[in-house]
Amino acid sequence: MTLNEYVHSIKDKRIAVIGIGISNEPLIEMLLKGGCHVTACDRRSAEEMGDDIQRLRSMGAELKLGEDYLEGLDQDIIFRTPGLMPFEPHLQAAKARGCIITSEMEVFMALCPCPIIAVTGSDGKTTTSSIISALLKAAGYTVHLGGNIGHPLLCETGDIKAEDIAVLELSSFQLHSMNCCPDVAVITNLSPNHLDKHKDFQDYMDAKRSIYEKQGPKQRLVLNLDDEHSKYYASYAKAAISYFSDKNEVDDGAICSDGIIYRVSSGVRRPVMKAGEIRLPGEHNVLNYLAAFAAVEGRVDDELCAQVAKTFAGVEHRLEQVRVLRGVTYINDSIGTSPTRTSAGLHALKTKPIVIAGGYDKHLSFDQLGDELCLLSKRVFLTGDTAEKIRDAITASVHYASSCLEVTIIDDFKEAVLAAAASAEEGDIVLLSPACAAFDRFKNFMERGKYFKKIVMELE
Repeated sequence: MTLNEYVHSIKDKRIAVIGIGISNEPLIEMLLKGGCHVTACDRRSAEEMGDDIQRLRSMGAELKLGEDYLEGLDQDIIFRTPGLMPFEPHLQAAKARGCIITSEMEVFMALCPCPIIAVTGSDGKTTTSSIISALLKAAGYTVHLGGNIGHPLLCETGDIKAEDIAVLELSSFQLHSMNCCPDVAVITNLSPNHLDKHKDFQDYMDAKRSIYEKQGPKQRLVLNLDDEHSKYYASYAKAAISYFSDKNEVDDGAICSDGIIYRVSSGVRRPVMKAGEIRLPGEHNVLNYLAAFAAVEGRVDDELCAQVAKTFAGVEHRLEQVRVLRGVTYINDSIGTSPTRTSAGLHALKTKPIVIAGGYDKHLSFDQLGDELCLLSKRVFLTGDTAEKIRDAITASVHYASSCLEVTIIDDFKEAVLAAAASAEEGDIVLLSPACAAFDRFKNFMERGKYFKKIVMELE
């Protein structure tokens, strides 16, 4: 079915779109232009939403705004925003009434005319997705990169050709209860995350399973052999499995052994490059490349894989060097939305940085991060809702000594950045790596990272 055929097939249905944001606003406009009856629902008020509301009203959308935006959902089809979990009581009640609950991404995957490589995981999924995209582009493919990476693709489905490839980064929010079957599924790793939204860690784990559960023997699943949760995922897999590892041998996939990266097919190693030649710093990026190399097996040759790895500079908000001012290097790692991601960033740097951390509370433990900050940072500035929790984890660490590590809490984000900059000396690194989501102060980690960069670029 084409996109136009799909829109025509639901033209007489009553449709609700929950969440007027990055992924759903183009969806709402497309449905309205296709003649559908659309109710756009959002927790924000009309005043908070500004000009967007007037444009949607002028196109014919009905609006349901404010705190009761979920009350009385009874439309035939309900598109949920990724942050609203399917087990939310209002959605459960709507489903019990016979409403179809879906999402922009689920419909895209059903309509997409080209092969799909889908990536999920707790850490590294954005970078791995971007690497896969870069590898495929270098091999001559037309690539459509989207999903949780911030670019909705459903409205562009009509322009996608069968010979193209879609690369999707998918979060647990998007995957929860999703019906999908990508040609290649990748799970980078798993650690506790988003426990403010999921029922528990098991629910978070099981949400990730949706990325491959519909696969069959003709599809492929790429798993991290060094991650303890991969055995659990493998036990449910019907697809062929490729593994990646920097500690163990694999029969099919990619490994790093004695500083050399190999691709492996039927137990036979093929040397690709030295791990030290990868342009992106850090051991975690070696693992990201291993996952990517395994994912594009059969589509991108070994020589081209090495060329891309030696030149690809990464993506915005991921250990992104913003500027060097008076000998101080400023690095934006706003994608560091979990303790494990921030820990990986700390290990990737060769100099102990001045760290700016803190943000929205996802109810994760900061105990291990407290140890890491004690051992791997020069000074710590904390801001946001989790500032005190991170401070307590630092001071409770067996590695903490107040004479060696200064920890400062500053509520205002800008003031925290300015204070970190003022404390820096020539040769220092000032690192934004919050270990938390951004929702306490910002719309998302991208907005937080851009604001950090704006502050830094205005320093004199």
